[in-house]
Amino acid sequence: MSIPKEPRQLMINIMYLVLTALLALNVSAEIFNAFKLVNKGLEQSNKSLDQANDALPGSIAERSKAKPEYARFAERAPMAVAYGKEFTEYVNNLVNELIDKSGNKNGSVDDGDYIVHGDHKDLKGKKDKDVTTRTMVNGKRGEELKNKILEYRGKFLALIDDSLRTSMESEIPLNIDDETWRHSKTKKSWEEFTFKQMPLGACQPIFTKFINDAKASENAVLNHFSKKLGGTDVVLDKFTVISSPKKNYVIKGEPFETTISLAASTSKSTNTKVSLSVNGSGLPVNNDGEAVWKTTPGDVGVKKYTAVANVTNPVTNKTETYKKEFEFEVGERSCNVAAEKMNVFYIGVDNPVSVSAAGIPSAALQVSATGGGINLSKVGGAKYNATVTTQGEATITLSGGGLQATAFKFRVKRIPDPVPVLSGKRGGAIGNGEIKAQTGIIPMLEGFDFDARCSIQSFTTIRVAPRQDAEIGQNEGGRFSGKSVELINKARPGDRYLFEDIKARCPGDAAARNIGSLNFKVQ
Repeated sequence: MSIPKEPRQLMINIMYLVLTALLALNVSAEIFNAFKLVNKGLEQSNKSLDQANDALPGSIAERSKAKPEYARFAERAPMAVAYGKEFTEYVNNLVNELIDKSGNKNGSVDDGDYIVHGDHKDLKGKKDKDVTTRTMVNGKRGEELKNKILEYRGKFLALIDDSLRTSMESEIPLNIDDETWRHSKTKKSWEEFTFKQMPLGACQPIFTKFINDAKASENAVLNHFSKKLGGTDVVLDKFTVISSPKKNYVIKGEPFETTISLAASTSKSTNTKVSLSVNGSGLPVNNDGEAVWKTTPGDVGVKKYTAVANVTNPVTNKTETYKKEFEFEVGERSCNVAAEKMNVFYIGVDNPVSVSAAGIPSAALQVSATGGGINLSKVGGAKYNATVTTQGEATITLSGGGLQATAFKFRVKRIPDPVPVLSGKRGGAIGNGEIKAQTGIIPMLEGFDFDARCSIQSFTTIRVAPRQDAEIGQNEGGRFSGKSVELINKARPGDRYLFEDIKARCPGDAAARNIGSLNFKVQ
């Protein structure tokens, strides 16, 4: 048998040898009591690990707030806890399965799986060797357990940064000794070496030990994160100057203000001396290594400024200079409101409106409307929708953000009269078959950009045949009906058809409007 270098694994191997030897000697029940004590000790160790692990994620999350660059540790800490719980639950379920199979076999662990001796109880199947062999070896559950151990070892290691993962491998105790069993002349696999002909009572400490390894692995990962958050400072080696203006666009006459600071690839800047200046003028630096620079531009356009940082590295005591140029734009305040379709609001339809105010933050801009029965609703961004109900004039007013109240006036009109058409025509010659194929008169809104539809309410149909008296029919709605259908079906070449007193109703109309007449001669 090879001698492993890792002390923990050496102890486990010795335990296996002693256990096998004792079982070969068919030792007394006192040996099982010893195993029970070992298991109880491991369980107590697991509780201590749980207490230690429970406190670490919260501490890591709290300390990472001061170091955003280490936020990844706060995100990974709960994952380490979850892996520990998942593996523990898996092993506990496996142990319960073995206890039940060696006990009353009712599908769950209960009192029937134990034998009571005064104030303590023992597993009914603690000496059962067949259940471990059947389940763990022949039933392939041992192979499954082995794969789970390796799987969760990989999960714990995956939480470590790539550059440190190799050095952390020895810190993760959850692992498989896949070498020792190969030196056995009778064992053909790790699961056979570990579980074949092993009494259940003797296997309990082994299962508990695997749980202990998982919790210790969880603890190793969490402590690694904790050390990273509270470890030694990293030497400053890369620097750049940053400018953080309150806004990059200001109005002429307004002050431009920005925070100048040093950005460095380190977690702390303790004992690092920093001096900052803009356009050659030195600035007072606060404890956070920041300085505020203000200027009030007198004209519009793009303005440039140069920020310089002098940094003394506390390790090398060497001073380095870092320079960077920035710019901001100065504009004049203006605003505008435009109806997107035309400079008119129409009753009965949605009127899209765009609002703009240069130099005014959207959150500070106030938009109000009056007149014409107007109702203004925000669609999103600088887009609004206006609905109106009364002809006349409506006013939209912009204010806020330093802008004096500015009013924009719009005419409010009703939708223009639609044009009546029959077969797409407004009158003139029409074929005999063509007029008979028509179903009614259609109102068309020509050159109207809004989504609006008018409807024909009524009209009078007149047929004048050669050398005959005129025939008249009243029609309700836009489709031919009743007397109109009868007159249309009589159409002959030379007949003249008049459609008079055509009334239509458009969105927003309180009553129907007269939109004229049509005059056709049948060919």
